[in-house]
Amino acid sequence: MIGAGSIGLAVAWRAARRGAEVTVFDPDPGSGASRVAAGMIAAVTEAEFGEEDMIPFMAESAEAWPSFAAELEEASGIAVGHRDAPTLMVGLEDGDRAEIDRQSGLYRSTGREVRALPGRESRKVEPLLSHRTRGGVLVPGDHAVDPRAVHEALLAAAERAGAAFRAERVTDPADVDADRVVLAAGCGCADFGLPIRPVRGAVLRLRAGTGRPAPRTVVRGRVAGHPLYIVSRDSGEVVVGSTSDERGLDPTTGTAGAAHDLLRRSIDLVPEIAEYHLEEVSVGFRPTAPDNLPLLGHLDARTIAATGHYRHGIALIPATAAYVADLVFGADTAVRKAFDPLRFEEGP
Repeated sequence: MIGAGSIGLAVAWRAARRGAEVTVFDPDPGSGASRVAAGMIAAVTEAEFGEEDMIPFMAESAEAWPSFAAELEEASGIAVGHRDAPTLMVGLEDGDRAEIDRQSGLYRSTGREVRALPGRESRKVEPLLSHRTRGGVLVPGDHAVDPRAVHEALLAAAERAGAAFRAERVTDPADVDADRVVLAAGCGCADFGLPIRPVRGAVLRLRAGTGRPAPRTVVRGRVAGHPLYIVSRDSGEVVVGSTSDERGLDPTTGTAGAAHDLLRRSIDLVPEIAEYHLEEVSVGFRPTAPDNLPLLGHLDARTIAATGHYRHGIALIPATAAYVADLVFGADTAVRKAFDPLRFEEGP
């Protein structure tokens, strides 16, 4: 296993539990996208036009998350912060609400529950919303977990299952002595010739002070045309994010401006956020393929790709781990053509 982010660790855990002798190579486990992710499990509200092939896989993974979380907590002894609070997607202006209405057809095509709410009803569901909110949709099945806790738990579970860890950077997978090699190094998979680019994202971590209320739902909003999410943890942490750009791997690019925009828009949507403590500004890089779909499958008889999850990495952990572990053990009956890592290669 090359890469000890959450995807790599989940595959390592599953494979080790099935009897494989697993070695994980990573000089700094958890230093990639897993550290920065917000942790939304959003089979509905992460659906996007042009990415319809993701919808069944996202639904499969979302359905698996409750039992996966319980199993992971038992295997690791670490709580992963799975919350079954619903997701509320709302718009602040008429144009924002119109965009949500446009997306709602796609949301309903997922076959999962989606309820339209006017502004007043949305504020009953989430009392901390601004009185300016124009309403939107409530999605009971879109939930969230704590990604940092998930990574810690996966690391412990993989170790307990017998996986070995080597703090080394692999430069050539051909040099690894193994029957199967899984490439799960996120953006680092570009170094192995895979068509992966980094999509930068900034996330703020805030904390509601003693006696201060936090949103009881996962709030996803549009503020003057800009998407935004606000995710509460049981610990009192509140995560705000949404920004993304494609300026390479420079972690300093635009961070101050991104933080300013996120704070301003989140306060417009949930005014109570102005009273929270700002604890951390994080920048991460989502590994992304040209069509925004994952690279999952065989590159050759020995090498398997497990990368390119873009903004869905945490949500897709259970389904990806099960699928790639099956590939490791030779089960190719459920090959997903849309995610074939060789799909960008030109024919003869």
